[in-house]
Amino acid sequence: MTSPKSSPLTPPSPARDVDRAVAERVLRLAADGLASLANQLDDTFFATLDLFQTARGRIVVSGMGKSGHIARKIAATLASTGTPALFVHPAEASHGDMGMITTDDVVLALSNSGETAELGDLVSYTRRAGIPLVAMTRGADSSLGEAADLVLLLPTLAEACPMGLAPTTSTTVMLALGDAVAVALLERRGFTAQDFQVLHPGGSLGRKLKRVSDLMHTGADLPLVLSDARVADAVLVMTAKRLGCVGITDQSGRLVGVVTDGDLRRAMSPKLFDSQVSEIMTAQPLTIRPQALAAEALGLMNARSVTVLFAVEHGKPVGALHIHDCLQAGVD
Repeated sequence: MTSPKSSPLTPPSPARDVDRAVAERVLRLAADGLASLANQLDDTFFATLDLFQTARGRIVVSGMGKSGHIARKIAATLASTGTPALFVHPAEASHGDMGMITTDDVVLALSNSGETAELGDLVSYTRRAGIPLVAMTRGADSSLGEAADLVLLLPTLAEACPMGLAPTTSTTVMLALGDAVAVALLERRGFTAQDFQVLHPGGSLGRKLKRVSDLMHTGADLPLVLSDARVADAVLVMTAKRLGCVGITDQSGRLVGVVTDGDLRRAMSPKLFDSQVSEIMTAQPLTIRPQALAAEALGLMNARSVTVLFAVEHGKPVGALHIHDCLQAGVD
């Protein structure tokens, strides 16, 4: 970490020493808590993964206060990594939101003590309806722990707050355990970068994960001519499609070459326009899969100093991607 610039508000050195000591205590308590949690993972963790993975509905995550904030984040992480999930506020559940929970769902309830009164109605509802209940708590013998089908047990740790009251270490451990569940499920499901892009279409992440198929020109916009076509015909197609090149195919539709503006300049002669494109084309052109990330295509174009890539499947062109398509989409 860099030190802030000196200013009239910069505390004297003794005060900074106290601040550093406090910060180090908080961070070390959090690190100790995470280490303890990692060491005590047991069959209950794996049973929870099995339950979540086979659920026909969603993972309904709930908690009150600071645990509720962590519950919201866990639900969001699960949902964004391929495990359908939502957060239900326990107080709102008592006033109608219980209807959001179905018998196909699994409930994950967070409470450090296991005695959060606001969870009572939700817990009772899961018991009456036969909805699986997983508790995340340090109170194995608590009301929540006793009611749950599975207990993700948190280690008993001191809070960083000097009064031992403000949830700090406990919420850090809860958050990390939720992340561990989400990532383990992600890997079990074989969740890919392409899957991630589908669930994150906006922002810089969505741009980075766009595929060639999302940006390429297809159908009537694809510049193609047969290998026995005249160069004059290829020029007309190239001009109409405005990609600066034309793909050359054989009679079976397979891509066998490409003609670019540069190929035309290098082959310039009085008889050029009456010759066949197969005489001036670049054979075995550089291509890419339509499922490839657009960032991969951009890197390939930069590395090989080309401005257009044809996307092919089984040797046949299905699209064409111009470098400007990537740049306009914010791919970098």
